[in-house]
Amino acid sequence: TDLLEHLYDLFNARDMEGALATMHPDVVWANGLDGGHVYGLDGVRDYWARQWASIATHAEPLSFSIGADGTTDVEVHLTARDLKDNWLFDKMGGHIFRIENGLIRRFDIR
Repeated sequence: TDLLEHLYDLFNARDMEGALATMHPDVVWANGLDGGHVYGLDGVRDYWARQWASIATHAEPLSFSIGADGTTDVEVHLTARDLKDNWLFDKMGGHIFRIENGLIRRFDIR
């Protein structure tokens, strides 16, 4: 959970390179804007740059649990505002991470 708590802190601080350093070079990352996934560090970098240029998001992890398949499930409080500071959403969500050799290998949205 330390790695994932650190990731959320870096994401919320918009520390792109710090957050990417927690990931495997061939990471598979869920695309919450368009659906599907992005691939590799450059894919995540481009996705987040586009996301952060269009909306202000915040993800607060509330609880962590280990799934039977070894994934880490995170219950998350998610908020987002548009660039004019209007609320887009305030909801609970679920994130699923697969970690290999101390790096995030895959991220999915539940």
